Amino acid sequence: MNQGGTEPAKTVDVEALARNIARMVEEGGKALAAYMKPREAGALKDGGSEEIVDVVKTLGQVAEYWLTDPERAVALQASLGKAYLDLWGTAAKRLAGESVEPVVAADPRDKRFADPEWSSNQFFDFLKQAYLLTTKWAQHLVTDAENLDPHTRQKAEFYVRQIANAVSPSNFVFTNPELFRTTLDSNAENLVRGMHMLAEDITAGGGELRIRQSDPSQFEVGRNLALSPGKVVFQNDLMQLIQYAPSTAKVLKRPLLIVPPWINKFYILDLTPDRSYIKWCVDQGLTVFVISWVNPDATLARKTFENYMNEGVLAALDAIKQATGETKVHTVGYCVGGTLLAVTLAYLAGKRSNQIASATFLTTQVDFTHAGDLKVFVDEEQLQALERKMAERGFLDASKMANAFNMLRSNDLIWPYVVNNYLKGKAPFPFDLLYWNSDSTRLPAANHSFYLRNCYLENNLTKGNMVIDGRKLDLKKVTVPVYNLATREDHIAPAKSAFLGSSFFSGPVKFVLSGSGHIAGVVNPPDKKKYQYWTGDTPQDADLDAWFAKATEHAGSWWPDWIDWLRSHDAKLVNARLPGGGVLTPIENAPGSYVKVRA
Repeated sequence: MNQGGTEPAKTVDVEALARNIARMVEEGGKALAAYMKPREAGALKDGGSEEIVDVVKTLGQVAEYWLTDPERAVALQASLGKAYLDLWGTAAKRLAGESVEPVVAADPRDKRFADPEWSSNQFFDFLKQAYLLTTKWAQHLVTDAENLDPHTRQKAEFYVRQIANAVSPSNFVFTNPELFRTTLDSNAENLVRGMHMLAEDITAGGGELRIRQSDPSQFEVGRNLALSPGKVVFQNDLMQLIQYAPSTAKVLKRPLLIVPPWINKFYILDLTPDRSYIKWCVDQGLTVFVISWVNPDATLARKTFENYMNEGVLAALDAIKQATGETKVHTVGYCVGGTLLAVTLAYLAGKRSNQIASATFLTTQVDFTHAGDLKVFVDEEQLQALERKMAERGFLDASKMANAFNMLRSNDLIWPYVVNNYLKGKAPFPFDLLYWNSDSTRLPAANHSFYLRNCYLENNLTKGNMVIDGRKLDLKKVTVPVYNLATREDHIAPAKSAFLGSSFFSGPVKFVLSGSGHIAGVVNPPDKKKYQYWTGDTPQDADLDAWFAKATEHAGSWWPDWIDWLRSHDAKLVNARLPGGGVLTPIENAPGSYVKVRA
């Protein structure tokens, strides 16, 4: 098996191999027991039937296009057959000692095929090319199928991609050269460790597989994450409001309110001190407040999007006024927190209220025309099924949303960890960002249903059809200065979508495009000197490519550009303020207790 490989495999200890295979089977039995026990006890039911039906129905529409025309079906089969014959021909020539170019090559950035034996070993090279040809053919099944509506085509492309990622030869011991060597060299000890971790992860998930992406024992909120000093100065059923202690003698007159998403937790902006956006803001002389959303249970099932505005953003504004005496604040909204902030701005504009002085949107969508692959999960049929499930418990289980996000980048967030953890038998590297990623939150049924229907399904906010607290919202009434940050590789709030959102505000909008993705493009401290960002003219239309062609590239983080923008709208300084301002009594130390509740 080491023909053309980098080095010969070690001698296999047959006795040790047999012993470890027996241990692997034993550990696999524990994993199966962890999976079956809650189901046998009635505590957990196998779900996913609606999802499977949707996959079959969607791919069935693709297949129908090809199979209803015999000539088209034959041509389809012939194209795949020719590709395989070409591959077989080059493999035969290579076996005879000829030097040949591959029929198909993997993307150099595809880490799955980085091991040298994927190319040097003829067996693994043949498997790799056969897989790449097959997946390329499967993608053409969808892209070349005519008369598919856009939503069905998007779903089909997504499902084909998930299936292709799952069946990659890199995911199996006998078809992955690195895994095969590791298994022989360790006499299958890696598989014993892997099955043990698999059993642990199924147990931790209460019968569902909860793939660990980081070592959870290495992190704890309040111990080595979310360490910025401050106090919880206000709380209600939905949130705690944290005011951070100043680190400068003088601060900008107007405070800053950060509205994070309630999907996951606010401390993505307050990881370790050297990567904390919140700490950096404090050090720039800002009085920083942040909303820490509750991790809701069934008692909050009826909390609506409107409640999140009234008891979240508006309640925070009232508390900030009490603590600082300021009637106007600067605001930052991240992801869905930004969507809520935009809704609040439109609501306040309709009431002719001017409590907000400026708004910064971080990877935020207000228009969902180009919302990306998350729209795969949103149509009337799927929403009704989801609403039925949420009605049973009163909330969307944290793992469901986490799985959906992971599937958007399954080759980065699922399969590498399956291979590393359960096949290589290695514990994942401790990484604060991935620890945060796994610290998911539940979502109240009423709020989540409103969000999916009004934003992803019906796109009501930019159409002027969203109604909050009896008021129809109009973003065109929002005239405050806006700093709109998108990230170039965002898979959750695509840059094209965030860019289009700029056109719906009537005030001055500065659009900035950051390198990297939804998290790394935002959490990018200047000292790290990573990535880059682009600035340009005020967006005039929906053409991001045209804007980018004329944009100016800057090295490093966008944070300094943002603070300069903010100071241009608020230059006055006042004495630094202590948490609560002597008016609100601090409840507990930051980061508070709400953020520590795990799902």
